[in-house]
Amino acid sequence: MAKSDWALRPASWLAAEIRAGHIGCREALEHYLERIERYNPRFNAVIQLDAAGARVRADAADQALARGEILGPLHGVPMTVKESFDVTGMVTSWGAPEFKDYRPARSAVCVERLAAAGANVFGKTNVPYFLGDLQTYNALYGTTSNPWNPAHTPGGSSGGAAAALAAGMTALEVGSDIASSIRVPAHYCGVYGHKPTYHLITPRGQQAPGRQTMPDLAAVGPMARSADDLALALRVMAGPDRRDAAAWRVRLLRPGQRRLQDFRVAVLADTGHAPVDAVIRDRLQHVVEELRRAGVRVDERARPKFETAEADRLFHRLLDSALSARVPEDSYREMQRQAAALPAGDDDPATWVPRDVTLTHREWLIANERRQQMRVLWEEFFQEHDVMLTPVAATVAPTHHQSGEPFDRMLTVNGVEMPLRRQFFWCGYPALAHLPATVAPIGTSPDGLPIGMQIIGPEYGDLTCIQFARLLARRIGGFQPPPACANG
Repeated sequence: MAKSDWALRPASWLAAEIRAGHIGCREALEHYLERIERYNPRFNAVIQLDAAGARVRADAADQALARGEILGPLHGVPMTVKESFDVTGMVTSWGAPEFKDYRPARSAVCVERLAAAGANVFGKTNVPYFLGDLQTYNALYGTTSNPWNPAHTPGGSSGGAAAALAAGMTALEVGSDIASSIRVPAHYCGVYGHKPTYHLITPRGQQAPGRQTMPDLAAVGPMARSADDLALALRVMAGPDRRDAAAWRVRLLRPGQRRLQDFRVAVLADTGHAPVDAVIRDRLQHVVEELRRAGVRVDERARPKFETAEADRLFHRLLDSALSARVPEDSYREMQRQAAALPAGDDDPATWVPRDVTLTHREWLIANERRQQMRVLWEEFFQEHDVMLTPVAATVAPTHHQSGEPFDRMLTVNGVEMPLRRQFFWCGYPALAHLPATVAPIGTSPDGLPIGMQIIGPEYGDLTCIQFARLLARRIGGFQPPPACANG
C-alpha cells in the first residue's frame, strides 16, 4: 500500500491497520515526521517535536505487537497535542515568552489517558498568546497558516492543531475551547472537532503555568479527520479529575439513532444580532435540503424558550468574567473606572467588556442563575429534538490580521464591517448551557475555503452529536484534504 493512500486517513483506520500488521508503528511515525519536514515550513503548525522519544515508544509498540500484546485502541498511533497541554519533557508556554522554559513534571490527564490507550504523542502544535485569539501566532513560534490558503488564518486558539490535521502531519489532535477555540479552527480548516459537555473531559494539566483553577465555560476535546475518530478519542479521554476518579466514573450515553432518518433536527441558520455570510447560510441550507431528501424531520423554527439575543449577552458576560483573572491589575483598575463612568441604562455592546470583567460577585450569581434557567429550557427543548444545526462562525477563514487587540478587530460579513465579537454568539449558544457541540465539514466556499457546521446536542449527548456527524458524512461526504497536501 502506498503511503499516499493512508497519510490522510482517519486515526481509527490507521489503528486498525497497525493492529492487523499492515503498517508498523515506527513506519507510521516516520511517515508523519517526513510530512512535517515537507509541509510544516509552509504552514508552521507543529512547533515542538520529541522525535527521539517517539521512536523509542514506536519501536516498543512494534515489539509489543509482535508478542501479541495490544496496548489499547490507539496502539502505536502517532499524534500531536495543542501546545497548552502539559506533556512531560516538553515546554508548555501557552505562546507566552515568559514561559518559554516551563517544563511540567507531569502530563495533562487527557494526555496520560491517550498514552495509556497506546497513542504515541510526538509533538505539539501552535497557539496564540495565552490562547487569546481566533488566529494563531505568537512571539515564540511565529504565525500558523491555513493549509487551504496560507494567506488565511487556520483560526485559534487550536489553530495549529487544525492545520496539522488538515495537512496530514498528525493522525489525531486534542484542543481546548472556551469561546470556539476547537470549533472555529475545525470550521476554518475543514476538519472535525468536538467541544464536549462541560467537564466531561477533565482539563487538569491544561491550565496556564502555575494555575490550578479550571475556568468557567472551558472544555477540552478531540479534533480529527473523521467522526469515528472523535468518538474513539472521546471515549479514551472522558472522565473525572485524578482526585475525583477515586469516587466516580463516566458512562457515555449511547445514541439511539441508527439512521439519519431517526433524528429530529432543528436548524438555526441566522440571527439579526449575529449575522452570517450568505456563503455559509447557503451551504447550511444545502445540508438541510439533503436531510429532507433523506427523509429527516427538519424544523427551521424550533428554538429553546428564550431569546437568542439574551443568550448572546449572557455568554459574553460570563466569558469576560471567567477571563478576568488573566487581566493585569492596572488594566483591571482602568476597566473598573470605565465601568463606573457608564450610564446605568447603557448596555451598548461597546460597554460590555469593562462591565463584565469587573462584575461583582452578586452580579455574577444573578447571571449564573439565569444560565441555570436556560439549561432547564434547553433540556425541555431536547425532549422534542435530538440535535440543532447552526453555523460555526459568521464567515470562512479570513486573511491574517495581527494588528490591534484581538477582539477589537472587525470582520466583514455580507460586505458590512462589524465587531469580531459578534460572531461569538454561535459558540456561546451551546457553551453557555454546558452543551456538547460537534463541528463537521460540509463543503467549501466558491473561493475554495472550508465550511463547517455545528451540531448541538443535549448535555451528555456527546455521542449523539458525533453520530449525526458520522451519518451525515455518508450522505454528503466528510473530510477532504487541501489540494496542496493531498499527494504523498
